Parts: sequence; C-alpha cells; structure tokens
Amino acid sequence: MGKRANPPIIAFQGERGAYSELATRRLFSPSVQFAPCQTFELVFQHVDRGEVDFGVIPIENSLAGSIHQNYDLLLRYDLQIVGELNQKIIHNLIANQKTTLSGIRRIFSHPQALMQCQQNIARFKQVEIVPAYDTAGSVKKIKEEKILDGAAIASELAAKIYGMKILKRGIQDNAENFTRFLVLSTKSPIPRGANKTSVVFSVKNIPGALFRSLSVFALRDIDLYKIESRPLHGKPWEYLFYIDFAGNQTNKNCWNALQHLSEIATFWRVLGSYKRDEQRAGR
Repeated sequence: MGKRANPPIIAFQGERGAYSELATRRLFSPSVQFAPCQTFELVFQHVDRGEVDFGVIPIENSLAGSIHQNYDLLLRYDLQIVGELNQKIIHNLIANQKTTLSGIRRIFSHPQALMQCQQNIARFKQVEIVPAYDTAGSVKKIKEEKILDGAAIASELAAKIYGMKILKRGIQDNAENFTRFLVLSTKSPIPRGANKTSVVFSVKNIPGALFRSLSVFALRDIDLYKIESRPLHGKPWEYLFYIDFAGNQTNKNCWNALQHLSEIATFWRVLGSYKRDEQRAGR
C-alpha cells in the first residue's frame, strides 16, 4: 500500500514498539515513516487532515472483544477502510538489563495487557500492578526512569527498540490471543481484490426493522461476518449497527443489497471495501 513515491507516513496509537506498530510493519514495511499518537482520535485526525498517508487502528480482540471507541470514531470521521490484518498478540515481561525475575516488585502495562496476563502475574508474590496508557510506553518508562524493581508487559519489538531484556516470553494466559487491525485512508479507489465490505446504518425503533435490514443480505446469499451495535448518541435506546459482509460494494449483488438497505434504514454509510485477511492470524 502507498500513495506517494516516498515511503508513506503511517499513524498509529501508542509509543514506538506498540502492537499497532507490529501490525503496521506487516501491512506495509519496516521502511515506512511512523507517526505514533497518544490517542486513537489523533490517528483519525492526522489521516483526515492529510498529515499522514494511512492510519492503523485495532478494532477488536479475540479475548477482550470490540474496541467501542474506534467504532464511534469510524462514524465521526469520514474515512475509508482500505485494509485489515489479524495480528497474533504475544506478551513478554520486559525489564532493564540488571533486573531479575526475583527482584520484580512492580509490573506496568496497558489494562488490557494486564488482564490478558493476570494468571501468570498472580504467580509473582507481593507485586504491585501499575496500569499505563500503552504497552510500549511502559517499557519506555522503566528505561527512562531507570526502574530496577519493575517490569513491563509488551511486545518483543518494544524490547528491541528500547534496548531492554525479555525476562519471560509469552506470558499471556491464553495463546489464542489475536487483534484485528484496520487500515484507514481518505477517499481513494477501492483496493484491488477487495472482497469484504463494512457498512453502518440505523433503523426505526419498530418491530421487525432490524430483521428486514438484515434480510437484504440473506435474500442475496451474502455472508455476514459480523454485526456490532452501538448506542445512537442523543437518542436513548436507539442503535447504530455496524456490519461486515462478504463482497465488494461495486459488485452488482452487493450494490443491490445496499440500495435495498437504503430503503429501510434511516441512515446508512459504506465504511469501505477492502481485501479480507484470510489468515486466522499472523505473527
């Protein structure tokens, strides 16, 4: 992927070495220019303003579920999904070179990472759990502050970038831990080979409305991969529905389904057609 002759600039949330950077390296190449952002919304803003070529955001995790903030941001910003990636998440216990396992008294990381490693963390006695805004940021913190009684949970890449050592590899409680990432862009041609489409819509709060909206896909034998509901802000107990389905929006069958949906929905918008990551997950 890339829109410029020069290496593209890719925005992602987190410090260098974050899992989003791992996904970015797989989606593009290590030679791209990285633009780390403190928040997810900053990623959307940089892409929307044309300050970067693409943004890479996580949208769901196989253990923790959907990242609701990013679903809301997909609606707020008029950006296009142009790709996806399933990334295996391998957590590592990382510390300064002089730190030993027996000397750990504090463990730093993002709350999600801490939750995904809580059984292994429990094996350490009298250890303080310290939540942080970012996994890689935790590694950066213990390095810069020369914390010798602490360790961070983060990626192997973070350990390499900050020159730290891995005390223990693969400390996640469940090995089947994957995150799905999306690639965001401003309006651009649909990627070659696009075979998956995401759409968001709302319907009147009346009996059968959601059933009728989903039937536009069933009537045409279009496979639905996922449906996610989010509250419609300002209208209590009304919802937006995000759907991922098989096919390209320019395909006649899919386009007819979308036109049929427009007759039922009170609001609808195609978020993008892109190539589905057929791998169960990647390292």
